[in-house]
This record gives sequence, structure tokens and C-alpha cells, in this order.
Amino acid sequence: QGQLVESGGGSVQAGGSLRLSCEASTYRLHCRAWFRQAPGKEREAVAAIYTGGGQTYYHDSVKDRFTISQDDRKNMVFLQMNNLKPEDTAMYYCAASGRPYCVGRWNAGDFFPTWGQGTQVTVSS
Repeated sequence: QGQLVESGGGSVQAGGSLRLSCEASTYRLHCRAWFRQAPGKEREAVAAIYTGGGQTYYHDSVKDRFTISQDDRKNMVFLQMNNLKPEDTAMYYCAASGRPYCVGRWNAGDFFPTWGQGTQVTVSS
């Protein structure tokens, strides 16, 4: 699976934007996702993309605000986060599945054997 390295977290006010990046050390056609975990809450899937066909999947709470994308070489995955809200505050993790599909499993943590170290996103009101 290789390694995943996230970057781009930070602190913003509500309504602001951040762009997270996740670089993989190897290129594969598989499902890549962003998860987040806030203190005292369970980890939840935010968005996913199948690097082979570009299909994307989103948690209902971030639809129309977040966009997941990949670069042309398909080893970088991005999460553009707009109109951020205080409830988006969490540690965000990049994950890679190694499986050639996302459908039906993109929001299951155990579908992803490879994880990054996480990057903190803090949104103040």
C-alpha cells in the first residue's frame, strides 16, 4: 500500500475554506478516502474517490461544501472544504483501500488498511 502523508490542516473561522492534501508513495487504482474524528466522537467517513474512474462519494453533512479530487498522476488526493462550520472541527485522516472499487464500502473504516498520520482542522465560530 505504501505510505500516506496528509497536509493542509489549520485553523479558520466559520465560513472559511481549507484544502487538505494526501500524497501516496505508490500509485494504484483503488478507493481513497478522507475520514475525520472529533474528540469524544466516533470516526466517520467524509468523502471518497475511486482513482480509476473518478467516482466520488460524500457524507450527507458535507455535500455541496466539500469536494474530493485527485491529480493527473492519481497519487495525490485532495479535499477542498468550503463554508466550514464549527462542527467540522476534527482530526482528518487520509485512507487507502487497495481494492479496485469504493461502492458499498467507502464509509467503512475496516475497508482501508492504510492510513495517514492525520491533520487537524479547527473551525471557530
